[in-house]
Amino acid sequence: MIFRNILFYLGLVPTTVFFAILGNGLFFLPFKARYYLITRWSYFFIFWAKISCNLTFVVQNPENIPKQNAIVFCNHQSMWETIFMQVLLPEQAWVLKKELLKIPFFGWGLALLEPIAINRTSLHSIKELIEQGKALLQKNRWVIIFPEGTRVAPNSYHRYSRSGAALAEATGYPVLLIAHNAGVFWPRGFWIKKSGTIQVVIGPTLDPKGKTPTEINANAEQWIRATTATLDD
Repeated sequence: MIFRNILFYLGLVPTTVFFAILGNGLFFLPFKARYYLITRWSYFFIFWAKISCNLTFVVQNPENIPKQNAIVFCNHQSMWETIFMQVLLPEQAWVLKKELLKIPFFGWGLALLEPIAINRTSLHSIKELIEQGKALLQKNRWVIIFPEGTRVAPNSYHRYSRSGAALAEATGYPVLLIAHNAGVFWPRGFWIKKSGTIQVVIGPTLDPKGKTPTEINANAEQWIRATTATLDD
């Protein structure tokens, strides 16, 4: 297992540096071309985890993915699912701290992918998210939300943030629910990744119309937590 993980990082580090340099040189291209080329790193990441660490995945109910773009609510256990979303779904935007965009090379590359960058300490952070999220949804982008706001270990609990549900209420876009058990194999704060098969379950799509953010969160949390509990430990 240790050898496999060393091999993983030996392949990942130089590839990440290459894409960081490449990404910053693509600023002149239209968004679709930039997004396609930069996210090839995500495909390599998932592929290389399979080859080096024997870490694979299976997607249940892929037919539940709607044809139109949506807001995605997904539980957050590791780094793996944040990258896998780019392999699973079309052009998308993720919510992140605005400060990340100031990091040389890495942050500049992130900015080229047009994420939803907010100041989480601001009293107007939800307003910022709604304004940016609405504009991106209208551009046919998917918006990825991890309602827990931080990585949470399997079988643990963290209160859902109101921001994603507020975006759904304000825009009327459907909410696609996704659950997984990536944290079993890719635990937070531990550099060793375990071999195995991550289970990803595509759930129902919630219609936010007529619901409050509290009701949207309650419905989403109930399904995600119940589904995650059925996955193998």
